[in-house]
Amino acid sequence: MSPETAFLLTLVLRMAITAAFVVTASIITERSGPVIGALIATLPISAGPSYVFLALDHDAAFIAEGALASLPINAATILMGLTYVILAQRRNAMVSCGMAVLVWIGLASVIRAVHWTLLSGLLVNAVAFAVCVPLLRRYRHVKMPPVARRWYDIPLRASLVATLVATVVTASGWVGPKVSGIIALFPIVFTSMMLILHPRIGGPPTAAVLANSAWGLIGLGLAIAVLHVAALQFGSAIGLSLGLATCVSWNLALWWNGRRKAAR
Repeated sequence: MSPETAFLLTLVLRMAITAAFVVTASIITERSGPVIGALIATLPISAGPSYVFLALDHDAAFIAEGALASLPINAATILMGLTYVILAQRRNAMVSCGMAVLVWIGLASVIRAVHWTLLSGLLVNAVAFAVCVPLLRRYRHVKMPPVARRWYDIPLRASLVATLVATVVTASGWVGPKVSGIIALFPIVFTSMMLILHPRIGGPPTAAVLANSAWGLIGLGLAIAVLHVAALQFGSAIGLSLGLATCVSWNLALWWNGRRKAAR
C-alpha cells in the first residue's frame, strides 16, 4: 500500500470515528433537555478527538502549544454563544447562526495575532465568562419541545464534523500548532445545533441549550489549561487524559449540584 493510500484510509477512519461520536452525543442532547444537553455539548466531543489525532502525528510540545492557542478561543466561543442567544429570540436561524459564527471568526483572527501565555489565556476567559454568564441567565429556563429528526440531520452533522477533523489533521503539518489549536476548538457542536434545532423548535428553546452551556464551557477552559501544563510535564497521553478527566469531573459536579438544588 502506498503512503498516500495509507494516509487517505487513516484520514477517512478518523473522520468516521469522530463523526459517529459527535452525532451520538448530539442526539442524546436533543432528548435530554437544555440543561443535560448543555453539559453533554460542552464535553470535548469534537475538540477531544481532534487533539487525539494531532497527538498521533506530533510531539507533546506541539500539543501543549496548540492548547495554549485553544484557551482564548474558549472565550470566543462563549461570546459567540451570547451573540446567538440574543439574536435567536427574534431572528431566524440563518441570521442568528451566521452572525454568531462571524463573531467567532473575527475573535479568532484577533486571537491568532496575539502572543498568549497561560496566565493571559486564563484571564481572558475569566473576563469573558464574568460578562457572559450573568447576561445568559435569563435565557436558560425554556422548555424544549419534542424534536422530530429529518433525513438530513445525521448526514449534515457527520459532514460538518468530518470536515473539521480532515482540516485539522491535514493542515496541522504546515499551519503549525497555534492555528491547529484554533481550528480544533471550532464550536462544531453548537453550530450544528443552531442550524438543525432552530428551524424546528424555534430560537428560544435552542438558545436555552447554549445559555445553559456557559458553566460547562468554564470546565472546558480549565481542561485546556490542564492539557497545556500536563502535556509539557508528562507527555501528550497523560495530558489528554487529565484534560478529559477535568472536563468530565466539572460537568458531573454541575449535574450533581443541579440535582441537589432540585431536591431542595
